[in-house]
Amino acid sequence: VGVGASRVRDLFDKAKQNAPSIVFVDEIDAVGRQRGAGLGGGHDEREQTLNQILVEMDGFSNETNVIVIAATNRVDVLDPALLRPGRFDRKVIVDLPDVKGRESILKVHARGKPIAKEVSLADMARLTAGFAGADLENLINEAAIFAARSNRNQISMIDFQDAFDRVVMGPERKSKVLTENDKEHTAYHEAGHAVVSYLLPNTDPVQKITIIPRGRAGGYMMSLPEDRSYMTREHFEDRIAMAMGGRAAEEVFFGIVSTGPAGDLQQSTDMARQMVMRYGMSDRLGLRSFGEQQSVFLGRSISADRDYSDETARIIDEEVQRIVDEQYDRSLSIIKENRERLVQVAEALIVEETLDRPRFEQLMNAEEAGTSESEASPLPA
Repeated sequence: VGVGASRVRDLFDKAKQNAPSIVFVDEIDAVGRQRGAGLGGGHDEREQTLNQILVEMDGFSNETNVIVIAATNRVDVLDPALLRPGRFDRKVIVDLPDVKGRESILKVHARGKPIAKEVSLADMARLTAGFAGADLENLINEAAIFAARSNRNQISMIDFQDAFDRVVMGPERKSKVLTENDKEHTAYHEAGHAVVSYLLPNTDPVQKITIIPRGRAGGYMMSLPEDRSYMTREHFEDRIAMAMGGRAAEEVFFGIVSTGPAGDLQQSTDMARQMVMRYGMSDRLGLRSFGEQQSVFLGRSISADRDYSDETARIIDEEVQRIVDEQYDRSLSIIKENRERLVQVAEALIVEETLDRPRFEQLMNAEEAGTSESEASPLPA
């Protein structure tokens, strides 16, 4: 006991001896969590370490010439004493990069690598919304590995697309052999997502549809996400309808529902719950956010108390159910009204296994123009 505090004293003594200097503490939430927020003797050691950090930072003067910087992605669990003026009083938010930032990061990691001229890093930047810098570095490295495995001297766009699929969805399960029945179910399920997404105004464009198993998914539909600062009620509703499109397609075409939509159902429920509890998008409950009161003494991960009544909890559940049910009904209506379009997309998926955006839009527009599936098929190589 006391080893952590002793090391903190030694660290700050060394920083002062080598001034001007910078002390950088990564993942400060490991020692800087709110005091009293845990059980067991190990927390006494952590709190002693935190107390010593507070003492050392109080001992600084303007002439010390030591800057203390810390990083965390859990600022909500830090002890308030760490954040008061005179300690960590200046907060710099390092958010996920936007499309320009992602392109710049990709260019940095592409240096020294044989990138083919056909590769557009700007296109990859648009495709990778939500990626952090480390994710983008991993994407470049995975693309290089795919190129090397294919005995190519340059990293092509195909390598980047394969790398993206691997980073997002996991490795391709080549040993997984789908039965014809499973293949058909998966094709209609993914086509359901794609058709509903295509026909709704507040969803991202469909980028790719595949029935090739990856990770835990038997197939997936990939959208081209946009960098948004906010989302409206209509955005949430359309996204829930899109997520339920796979289940709706299974019900319309097969009359049964499989275990495939489990993840979609979870995603839809989570979005509906955010609408009701976080963003005040329930007319029945009004403009209120429903959070949780977390116990400091038992720890945030151990105890979380509701700050609303059982009756309100019941209404919240009813509102979440209502939103999901309404959007599922929208999905059913869209699929029934566009049955022929969905059949064309699903049957093309069964044959081709993967449809990119131009091919998918060709099939959708072909049905709109009255073209048959065979006429919309690509010319043989």
